[in-house]
Amino acid sequence: MSKGQQMPLDLPHDEALGRDDFLSGPANANALALIDQWPNWPSYWVLLAGPVGAGKSHLARIWQEASNARIITLDELNNSDPTTLISGGAVVVEDADGAERDDTALFHLLNAAKEAGAYVLITARTWPESWGVALPDLASRLRLTTPVELNEPDETLLRVVLVKLFADRQLMVDPPVIDYIVLRMERSLAAALTLVEALDREAMAQSRSITRPFAADILRRMEGEGR
Repeated sequence: MSKGQQMPLDLPHDEALGRDDFLSGPANANALALIDQWPNWPSYWVLLAGPVGAGKSHLARIWQEASNARIITLDELNNSDPTTLISGGAVVVEDADGAERDDTALFHLLNAAKEAGAYVLITARTWPESWGVALPDLASRLRLTTPVELNEPDETLLRVVLVKLFADRQLMVDPPVIDYIVLRMERSLAAALTLVEALDREAMAQSRSITRPFAADILRRMEGEGR
């Protein structure tokens, strides 16, 4: 570490995950509309699929607030009684396309939910066809879910997302700098998350504000590391 630099600390920052904090645009409007329609869903089971950072977990927490749903990990799914998991009438299964998923456990959860008339929201990065589901009965159940896709953002949404991510970290960045970043970064929410984290860490380490030259330097560095 060069002289004058500070050791960056991984300080916690609160991410705003309320309904009013969700940033809507063409990439996620259909998914948000469906969450808002609950309990008038087309079916009891909904599958949200989209890339990392697209807003799946945020939507899950909005729905949790409305439905009092229980949000579970795959580890909880694999090691819990399905009737207990759905006892509250609503459950979220996060990252269901993960390699640690137990197909039999997910099958039993959906069956228990069907018998109890409970709602299930499943989040994943990809559609079930690519999950390598080995249990035909589970594949059949997953085809009965209502599928909703979240896409990568357009420039307008990406700009607003960057403002929110900086605000979550209590960073004030001038609009021209935001515009500069949007035009030069990878068009994805995952890239936005990575970039904002890198800018925050480097700004703290160097005791600098986030200006256009500073952002340009970090963008060049990240582009070089990605080659």
